[in-house]
Amino acid sequence: MSLHGVLNVNKPDGWTSHDVVQRIRSVLGIQKVGHAGTLDPHATGVLPVLLGKGTKIAQYLLGWEKEYAAVLQLGQRTDTQDAWGTVLQVLTVESLTEDRIRSVFETFQGSIQQVPPMYSAVKIGGQPLYKKAREGQTVDRPAKTVVIHDLEIQRLEIPEVAFRVVCSKGTYVRTLCHDIGDLLHVGGHLKWLQRRRVGPIHVDQALEVESLTGGVEFSHLDGAFWGLDQALEGFPAVEVDEDDARKVLHGNAIAWNRVRKTSLESRILPGEANRVRVKQKDGQLLALGKGPVFQTDKGGPVLAIETVFA
Repeated sequence: MSLHGVLNVNKPDGWTSHDVVQRIRSVLGIQKVGHAGTLDPHATGVLPVLLGKGTKIAQYLLGWEKEYAAVLQLGQRTDTQDAWGTVLQVLTVESLTEDRIRSVFETFQGSIQQVPPMYSAVKIGGQPLYKKAREGQTVDRPAKTVVIHDLEIQRLEIPEVAFRVVCSKGTYVRTLCHDIGDLLHVGGHLKWLQRRRVGPIHVDQALEVESLTGGVEFSHLDGAFWGLDQALEGFPAVEVDEDDARKVLHGNAIAWNRVRKTSLESRILPGEANRVRVKQKDGQLLALGKGPVFQTDKGGPVLAIETVFA
C-alpha cells in the first residue's frame, strides 16, 4: 500500500495535533508527516494527517468546510472562551427562555464577523496571540468574515445547548459560543467539541490513533486512508500524453489545446483558470495545475503546473 495521501485520524481528548503526528510518524516509520487543520488539545474528532507526498496538498485541504458537534455552556465567560480557561465572570441564566436562545442562534447563520480569540495562533506583529495572552496582554484584533452554512440546536437544557455547526475555514467554534453568550447577555463558553467532518472526510471512518502499535497492518488503514487522487477528487481532471507528462513532472507549462479534458469537462469553466488534477492516460496523478492560463510568451492559453507529485 502506497502511503502517500491523507490518513483520517480521530484525535483523542488531551492530545495535541503534534502528538498525533509524532505517533503516526513513529508507528508507520515515515518521516514526512504533517496535518491539515489544527485541533485544540481538548477537542476530539477528525484530524487529516498528511503522509509522504500528501504533505504537499495541505493548502488545498485547508479550504474544506468543517462540521462540528459542540456544547455551549451559558452563564460563564472564560479567558480562553472554553471550559479549560480561567472563569472571568458568572452570570445568572434565570431569565433565559428556549425561544430567546433559538432566536439568537438564528442570527448566526450565513456570513458573520468573528474577532479571533486572544488564545489562538493568529499572528499580529509577527507574534502568535496566545503568547501575548499568556503575558497578560490584550491587543486589538481585526474582525474577519466567516460563513456559518448550517447551525442546528440538537439539545437545549439551560444552561447547556448542544448544537451542530457546518462552517467555513477559519471559524472558531469557541468564539461562536462566546458571541452567542454575549448576545444573550449571560456570557458563554465552549464546554465540549468534536470535529465530525473535514470536507468529505468523516469521523465515522476515522482511525483510532491510540490503537496504533508498531505491528500495525497497512491493510487496516483502508477506509481511513485517502490516496492523493481521492483526496483531491473535488478538482476536475485533465489528461496529458506521454511526452507532455515528462514536461509536467519538470513543472513546465503545457499548451491548453494539447490537454485532453475528461468526462468531468463540464466542471471546467470556460475562460477561467480552473485548478485541475493532471493525469497520465493510465490514470496516474502527476500534478495539480491551473488552466487555461494565458501566457503571452507561450502564444496562448496554457496549463500551468502548481504542485508536482513525482
